[in-house]
Amino acid sequence: MALNVVGVAVMVLFYLLVLGTGIWASFKSKREARETQADRTDMALLGNRGINLLVGVFTMTATWVGGGFIVGITEAVYNPSMGLVWATMPLTATVCFVVAAVFFAQPMRDRKYVTMMDPFQAKYGRVPTAVLSLAALASEIMWVAGTLIGLGVTMSVILDLPYAASIWVSAGVAIAYTLLGGLYSVAYTDIVQLVLIFLALWLCVPFALTNPATADITSVVVNATSSHRPLPAWVGAVPAEKAWKWIDDFLLLSLGNLGLQNFHQRTLSASSSRTAKITCYAAAFIVPTFGIPPVLLGAAAASTDWGRTTYGSPSPAERGETGLVLPLALQHLTPPAVSIVGIGAVAAAVMSSTDSSLLSAASVFTNNVYRSVLRPAASPGEVQWVIRASVVAFGLAGTCLTFRNNSALLLWMLRADLTYTLMLPQLVCVLFFDVSNGYGAVLGCVTGLVLRLLFGEPSVGLPATVCFPGCVTGADGAYVQRGPIRTVCMLSSLLAILLFSYLAALLFDRGLLPEAWDVCRVKKAAAPAADTPDASAKADDEDGSVKVTKEIEIDVERVV
Repeated sequence: MALNVVGVAVMVLFYLLVLGTGIWASFKSKREARETQADRTDMALLGNRGINLLVGVFTMTATWVGGGFIVGITEAVYNPSMGLVWATMPLTATVCFVVAAVFFAQPMRDRKYVTMMDPFQAKYGRVPTAVLSLAALASEIMWVAGTLIGLGVTMSVILDLPYAASIWVSAGVAIAYTLLGGLYSVAYTDIVQLVLIFLALWLCVPFALTNPATADITSVVVNATSSHRPLPAWVGAVPAEKAWKWIDDFLLLSLGNLGLQNFHQRTLSASSSRTAKITCYAAAFIVPTFGIPPVLLGAAAASTDWGRTTYGSPSPAERGETGLVLPLALQHLTPPAVSIVGIGAVAAAVMSSTDSSLLSAASVFTNNVYRSVLRPAASPGEVQWVIRASVVAFGLAGTCLTFRNNSALLLWMLRADLTYTLMLPQLVCVLFFDVSNGYGAVLGCVTGLVLRLLFGEPSVGLPATVCFPGCVTGADGAYVQRGPIRTVCMLSSLLAILLFSYLAALLFDRGLLPEAWDVCRVKKAAAPAADTPDASAKADDEDGSVKVTKEIEIDVERVV
């Protein structure tokens, strides 16, 4: 197969369009910074908390609709062992946004946090927060890798470009405009990318569905239902022995994303708490609509007689190329020009998520590790350079990780696994449970991590050493877990945080452990007795200030 020169030229134009938008946004951010005299760090990481509703909805949606989202949904629908019922990403996104709007958006925005880790730093201190930040950084790097894989496999299949070159070029463009304008560049390029994703994907769908080698998926479903025959493979099923796994996956994708910094960065950058909540509700309805084209493309691929296409027999599933099904469907089920447009959709989706993750990882490292622990006295100029260096470093780390695996769906699940079992219980406890402290946070994290390792993960070759109730022994003698192991790990971590926090506070408050050991400073200071002079004076001062305040308010009301 020869290099697709026309396709490469189109992709170059697309990259120039995105890069030009990012450069324009960088000039806009610098101009606004001068006019408002905004803090340079807040401008870079949060757009000076001035992202309006329209831009906020675009950037929130574009962050979710990434390469892993599009390629992963198509892969799940096509996969003979999964099907539509397992492609829950659009529905779980709705649940995630609604929960976030109800419980998380307003408290986080009202307190004007810079990152998701700020409440940990305020409550637990700098060192425990820096330790917990490692999990947040790892999840963002895995998100970068998952999105880049989707683009790498697509461009390498359709344009016949080397897989490595496709990924490195795309990562370089995303890093470049993220460096230039920070959140402003990310947000405004998201608008361009989201429009391209929507138009390009819907352009590809009719051609794939009407290809002569593709069966009519609507008639297949109707006939199969009316004759009581099994539904086609792309619909899928949830066998009884996998019911708990389906529930576990659904909760994982619904709630695990609440532990992502790139999500909270969108709500924290909103112009108000009300805007942050409305942004979440709007995204809850918009994101699922972007899941429809990948579902239809996956259904078309599953209903195709591949022997009648230029791909030939056997099918992608039989060749072990399930992870490549989206680019293969675009290449062999649509005309060449349309397949190139499809690449543009995947590229737009990839960069819309990659830039968000890069900036999110840089935000956590700069604010909660470097400026908090390593260099508390860092100057604003130094912090700006650390942000830029972090974007490059995490971009390189995520890009290198793409060569370890070629399944966007697998990395999507592993990243959600990390945030679900470790970060979500931490965030819930720090925001809603006063009893939590640094000791409980660290030990809770250790508890969740150890349990997750003991339960195993076959997708990365980690054998299970503990058999959860309901598990079976596979043909190779290894345990095959069938229970909701990730939800169990998440709940165990949450309970461990609360239990160890309570015990630590109890031991220090009662003097059972010396106060010199209390590195997290959880011992409560004794309040002065009510009959002491200091307490009486304080009470008088407080009463006097209240009386003065009330008198002033009464005078103001009279004047009005």
